[in-house]
Amino acid sequence: MSVTVGRNDALLIVDVQRDFLPGGNLGVPEGDAVVPVLNRYIAAARAKGLPIFASRDWHPRNHCSFKAQGGPWPEHCVAGTPGAAFAEGLQLPSDARIIDKATRVEADAYSAFSGTALAGELRRRGVQRLLVGGLATDYCVLSTVRDARREGFEVFLLKDAIRAVNVNPGDGERAEREMRDAGAVAATYEELAA
Repeated sequence: MSVTVGRNDALLIVDVQRDFLPGGNLGVPEGDAVVPVLNRYIAAARAKGLPIFASRDWHPRNHCSFKAQGGPWPEHCVAGTPGAAFAEGLQLPSDARIIDKATRVEADAYSAFSGTALAGELRRRGVQRLLVGGLATDYCVLSTVRDARREGFEVFLLKDAIRAVNVNPGDGERAEREMRDAGAVAATYEELAA
């Protein structure tokens, strides 16, 4: 694969938050392994002057996705709590644009585009293609890539910078296949750097 990453590209990091790391309230197996890889992408994006976006779950305490409210998940990423903080060691620059999602009690949002102004902001900046990595492959990354494609953006799925929950065995592989079927191109750091 021969790829030139350039001025119409942006890096989008999905939900690399402490509650999604091993030991967190909703830990993704090996979720912490994405941090050093994403730091390489962040450094490369900064060197090329690309905009960097980072989404995060920013839930109210009684969010509808929590088991106590009848949802499927344990309480996680409650706004302002340590669990909602970005992973320790994730080297987000101070000018990274933070996208808060799932901020309303009654509405869940897996995608960084859901209920946010992300699509409009990307268009205003002239972004045509997104490099997407983060957590978790089979939920928020999948939903974000799906919506990015629906919004007309090209997508590179950073396959070395994602990890899956795998509630059901193979969920992560199925999600990756679905993203490729939707038009995302799976790539690694080495492939994009070539």
